[in-house]
Amino acid sequence: MELIALGPDFGVEVRGIGLIDVTSSDIAYRATRAALDEHSILLFREQDVTDDVQAAFSRAFGPLERVKIGSVGVGTFYSRLNNIAADGSLVPPTHQQALTARANQLWHTDSSFKPTPALASVLSARIVPDDGGETEFTSTRQAWSRLPPPIQARLRDAVVSHAYANSRDQIDPGLMTPEERAAVPPVRWRMTWRNPVNGRTALYVASHAYAVEGMGDKEARALLAELIGDATRPEFTYRHRWRPGDVIMWDNRATMHRGLPWAHDQARSMVRTTISAVDADGLADLRPGA
Repeated sequence: MELIALGPDFGVEVRGIGLIDVTSSDIAYRATRAALDEHSILLFREQDVTDDVQAAFSRAFGPLERVKIGSVGVGTFYSRLNNIAADGSLVPPTHQQALTARANQLWHTDSSFKPTPALASVLSARIVPDDGGETEFTSTRQAWSRLPPPIQARLRDAVVSHAYANSRDQIDPGLMTPEERAAVPPVRWRMTWRNPVNGRTALYVASHAYAVEGMGDKEARALLAELIGDATRPEFTYRHRWRPGDVIMWDNRATMHRGLPWAHDQARSMVRTTISAVDADGLADLRPGA
């Protein structure tokens, strides 16, 4: 296995092994898991990826999430992120799928709004537009390391509330139905997530985060905006231009990401599988009061 650097001190392209190798070889799996813990983002190029192959690869790292209500692919392991209607036509900019893509253009980390957050996500490119539709990533581990020690001491055990509705309401308050809102009520997590393998700490904030215990609403939102803004300065990000067959796996404990827009008259189809965190991934320490 060869690792080629991608971003500014995070992220690597994995060469020499593919998704199927990881599912069939314990040695390949262990090497890939070690690379994820160390580099946070793994890129596999030119994969002959199918839903089954992607799920098998993802399941090697932990239990898979079921897609939540209100999303394309609900109840399955496959979140289908596209602008394609059931009849094959492209949806208009006001369609829910298009609005969801706009919401995904906010910096976020997957499933921070769920009772069990995500360890990692795996996203495969099935159809890519001629231009646009890239995905940007940043390391919240590096963002944490840049904070002065007094601020780290103040924020390390701060408790943050996350809600899916917080990010969706920034795009369109009507994007979620009352049933969808009830299915994902707010959750509380510490502001930092420590990786138990290497002891490194990362900020755990995103567009789903909206409140910090002990702070007023205005103060908390300003703090969260400042932290996200610093973490996502252009010099600290990696922008990935997708090719068909690309598969990227990222560590949700130590990164944020966002999609970029593309022309509405061009198709874009991506499939995401999401791996739930367990206590061995540091989840116990993330829980307030742990």
